[in-house]
Amino acid sequence: MARLVFALNQSLDGYVDHMAFAPDPVVFRHFIDDVRGLAGTVYGRRMYEVMRYWDEDHSEWDEAERDYAAAWRSQPKWVVSRSLKSVGPNATLVKDDVEAAIRGLKTQLDGEIEVSGPELAAGLAELGLVDEYRLYLHPVVLGGGKPFFAGPRPRLRLVASDRIGEEVIRLTYVPA
Repeated sequence: MARLVFALNQSLDGYVDHMAFAPDPVVFRHFIDDVRGLAGTVYGRRMYEVMRYWDEDHSEWDEAERDYAAAWRSQPKWVVSRSLKSVGPNATLVKDDVEAAIRGLKTQLDGEIEVSGPELAAGLAELGLVDEYRLYLHPVVLGGGKPFFAGPRPRLRLVASDRIGEEVIRLTYVPA
């Protein structure tokens, strides 16, 4: 049975913004390895549209960016959206009965399925489907924006903390 994990970079004050800060090379390599090991990823529409950047090669990419793109393209993706009509390669559109679809994935697959997008993660948490939270804390203060927790804060229990690279701390929580 697969576990659903919500993992995302965030500022020290709890906000996520892929344009405001980026992982250093060590953290980026960590994410490449992480993506390679996933059973797949569940995306909300907005996060999926951001991540579609990795569907096409860009001449300015370095080796790490090419590695990430290859890992991202190879994994199955499920996109939760009522507005999208289609999705890209290796992706499946989930329009109806999201709870049943995600429960089905957790039953059918082994390993970890990552959920990407704060609003989607909040909805899945309310349904009791998120098994683990990984907060990658970066030494940045944004002062506002989209919070990591987009809905009611679930009661959590810390199960691990570790340093990744020189400046990032990963905190791992499970529902209490």
